[in-house]
Amino acid sequence: MAGLSPIDFQKALKGADYPAAKDDLVSVARSNGADDGLVKKLSETGTKRFDGPNEVQKAVFGNE
Repeated sequence: MAGLSPIDFQKALKGADYPAAKDDLVSVARSNGADDGLVKKLSETGTKRFDGPNEVQKAVFGNE
């Protein structure tokens, strides 16, 4: 995935409270000024709830 990195996600999700619903994380990312591609990738994950940032990263990036 060119241009997006786990660091981008960490910045986009700064201030998120966990556990969190995917929709809540999408809102946090948007309010933090996240790139549209990053928000799209997050919103397309099959996971509806995340217990922490590591789960978000795993769902978005898989085993890259």
